[in-house]
Amino acid sequence: MQVTPHFHSLVPDGVFVPREGGVHFEGLAPPTQGEVERLLKVVRHRVLRLLEKRGALPAQGPEDALQAYQAHSLQQRLRWTEVDVRPPPRKQPRCAVLEGFSLHANTHLHANDRQGLERLCRYGARGALALERLSRAEDGRIAYRMKRPLPDGTTHLLFTGLELLRRVASLVPPPRANLTRFHGVFAPGAKLRPFLLPQAGTEAGPQKESLCLAATVEEPRKQRTARVDWAGLLRRTFALDVFACPRCGGRRKVQAYVTTPAGVRSILEHLGLPTQALKRAPARGPPQRAWC
Repeated sequence: MQVTPHFHSLVPDGVFVPREGGVHFEGLAPPTQGEVERLLKVVRHRVLRLLEKRGALPAQGPEDALQAYQAHSLQQRLRWTEVDVRPPPRKQPRCAVLEGFSLHANTHLHANDRQGLERLCRYGARGALALERLSRAEDGRIAYRMKRPLPDGTTHLLFTGLELLRRVASLVPPPRANLTRFHGVFAPGAKLRPFLLPQAGTEAGPQKESLCLAATVEEPRKQRTARVDWAGLLRRTFALDVFACPRCGGRRKVQAYVTTPAGVRSILEHLGLPTQALKRAPARGPPQRAWC
């Protein structure tokens, strides 16, 4: 398990031009291989300059245990072969590699592929570890099943609890840091953002432009919901449709919301369910010894 920090970015293949009464999208040609390589050089230069400015490049002692684990996870490498040499990456269009930095800009979606866009967004926002790949080995260590076997045939990585924490320590974000950022016209305070949101209660029609994130919208959205409802959140997070009846397959409807304590208590008593909240368990420390 080698920690390789990277960013997922969704960028429209064009620019939004304000016009009278709306916004028009002007599509651009896909980037060339030379443009991708030049962009990677700029990214490498700015990242190294930022790390040097913050004092992260010189060899300095860690300030606390978390920084020590982060340094350990970043310095470890997987053993690919007996001589510890990783096979060279395959050459792909619109992809560049430079001194440990890499840039992949060859993924494109059509404007009407909304399901593909959702899958791409979910892929970029997914966690670093898949819980279904974690298991407990016979010797008590934690086994992580890799997506692809290594050249030597290894399919699982084995760690003790402390070794696993050392590897994933670098994934802990700093306090009050947002892992998802929006820039440009998609930022919350952008003036053109209301023109890009879909109209309430209407479906987006087919568009001729080929872009990644949005299409032309002539009028700003008039009605805006504050957030996704609870049923939509359950469907997104757990793939659970609470409005689907498991018996007949029909659709359920919300008749009323019961919020008064007396009404809730009477319903729970009728169903034979407890009406008092469970007692909280006493606080205890984490079982660090079990991790080792």
